[in-house]
Amino acid sequence: MENSTDNLQLIREKTVIRTSVAGIITNLFLVAFKAFIGLASHSVAVISDAVNNLTDALSSVITIVGTKLAGKAPDKKHPLGYGRIEYLSAMIVSAIVLYAGITALVDAVKKIIHPEAPEYSTVSLIIIAAAVVVKLLLGTFTIRKGTQVNSGSLIASGKDARNDAVLSASVLASALIYFFFHISLEAWVGAVIGVLIIKAGLEMISEAVNEMLGMRVSSELSGRIRGILAAHEEVRGVYDLLLNNYGPDRYIASVHVEVDEQMTARQFDALTRAMQLAVYKETGVILATVGLYSVNTGSDEAAQLREEVCRKILSHEGVLQFHGFYADTEHMVMTFDIILDFAVADRNALYREICEEITAAYPEYKVHITLDVDVAD
Repeated sequence: MENSTDNLQLIREKTVIRTSVAGIITNLFLVAFKAFIGLASHSVAVISDAVNNLTDALSSVITIVGTKLAGKAPDKKHPLGYGRIEYLSAMIVSAIVLYAGITALVDAVKKIIHPEAPEYSTVSLIIIAAAVVVKLLLGTFTIRKGTQVNSGSLIASGKDARNDAVLSASVLASALIYFFFHISLEAWVGAVIGVLIIKAGLEMISEAVNEMLGMRVSSELSGRIRGILAAHEEVRGVYDLLLNNYGPDRYIASVHVEVDEQMTARQFDALTRAMQLAVYKETGVILATVGLYSVNTGSDEAAQLREEVCRKILSHEGVLQFHGFYADTEHMVMTFDIILDFAVADRNALYREICEEITAAYPEYKVHITLDVDVAD
């Protein structure tokens, strides 16, 4: 598994770096042309657009550094690798974008207060128009590569490039308006660009913070894993799927499965290994831990009890799931888990209410109810 993972990470790293280098070169050319045009024509909008392209180039540099550091081999201090460094690099990129937006907005406001008429030439307009096309092509290329290797940073850069094309188009529109009608909107367009850059920076910071805090995994991935596990005929239910992220495409998971109470340790060991291999081959997720819920299969009394308890539990509004039920009718012990919706105002109060209800309904049993967390769809 490790060799396969290493190869995939190497391919991903090379793709991210090559695409980022292409972005750096392209953006630096755009910075040079736009800065020259902006200074020559006294256009704050064009200069703001050039600053935006410069931040894109810096972002690509940081993406490369972050990707290289994230690809470091695991060691004793960091046994699960350095993948989360990419989230830190995303925070740095976000800060740069935010600073650039604030700077562009301040310069634009100064130009609004102290206006200066721009001076465009036909050549400068052609260059700005070409920049729009280049940004569109760069954005499409970067998004395609990011999708191929499942790189959130590349996909974000591609979307940012396409947004930049829209901003450059607005700069071109204001330049054409002035060129033909002598109406100057430069400073106002520059201010709008500054605000949009600030907005993008704040959104990037929010996304990076969410990644570091730990976000709910996509329902598509969790659904695939559940389907793979449920496909094994010995598995009667799949619950408590938990995926820990240690960088893009680096998931380590744990799960509980329900199996027949008569299954031996040897049989469950064979089943666990088969499930781990299947999940890894089809998703790349390392299924580190498989917990066991045993299902009553030889007792009609236990089966009836399960139906009764399930009906009582699910009658409560806010209960999402009831699972892991087992009744030891000989020693009079009943255990099961419940999952409550995060929307419930007081989840602990509802949990206590359920515990009291079931205990009162079955006083002859020792009841153990575990309150699980809704971590995956």
